Amino acid sequence: MDEPQFFITAGAGEKLHALGYSQAVRIGDRVEISGQGGWNDDLEFPEDLEEEIVRAFDNVERVLADAGATWADVVHVNSYHLPDDPAYIGARPTEVMTEQFRKRMNGRAPIWTQLGVAALGAPAMRVEIRVTAIVRD
Repeated sequence: MDEPQFFITAGAGEKLHALGYSQAVRIGDRVEISGQGGWNDDLEFPEDLEEEIVRAFDNVERVLADAGATWADVVHVNSYHLPDDPAYIGARPTEVMTEQFRKRMNGRAPIWTQLGVAALGAPAMRVEIRVTAIVRD
């Protein structure tokens, strides 16, 4: 079995490493990343939810790159949303997520689990995205 390699992404990842975790682990051709929010390198969140979701996708991309993967390698996505209505995540977050999938996946469709949650890891955080990738030659 391959030895796990852990990755700490520059900027926000370095700050979050102080909490005792890494942004990604790679074991052989499999990459698992920790949940990525829509933060900037100072762990600040935009007011606009759409911008936060796009930034979360950007952060996933950065972490994947550090571990030698891309969106083209992603096979599984979990997204966690802090909904305005506890009964429904909402149409706009779902639309933005699917727009980003179309933009970044080049026609591929990984499996996706979308969950509404009561709270996330930071007070201003409204979305978190976690992926699994299998790196192919």
